[in-house]
Amino acid sequence: MATTDRWSDRLAELGVTLPAVAAPVAAYVPAVRVGNQVWTSGQLPFVEGALPATGKVGGAVTADDAQGYARLCALNALAAVDALVGIDNVTRVLKIVGFVASAEGFTGQPGVVNGASTLIGEVFGEAGAHARSAVGVAELPLGAPVEVEIVVEVAE
Repeated sequence: MATTDRWSDRLAELGVTLPAVAAPVAAYVPAVRVGNQVWTSGQLPFVEGALPATGKVGGAVTADDAQGYARLCALNALAAVDALVGIDNVTRVLKIVGFVASAEGFTGQPGVVNGASTLIGEVFGEAGAHARSAVGVAELPLGAPVEVEIVVEVAE
């Protein structure tokens, strides 16, 4: 770790508070543990139960705004991990998958998903170096512009 002994301390140093776990919008759970890994469901950029924006990136939603929404998605994913196993039990971030509701011709998905990747790097430092996919899609649930899921390794 960077300058702290716990990820929760690092979050506090960054002035970041994990939100309450977002309620599922269908028949699934926010995260599951399999062995020493936790897989989150796709997380939307909910803020206190509501989406801050809807629409397609490169259309009604700017790429810069969408990058911020990807960061919110990552915060929601970390909240799901924290609720299941405790954030301080994370040993490494393995993968981020980002889905971007894209207007026709929009090809900036990697830049949008950087919002999630940058947050993970700020929190976890080298332990946050991860594999990643950034995928453009036609639509996302509830009209969300971005959805992010993560996979982390946790202490046994």
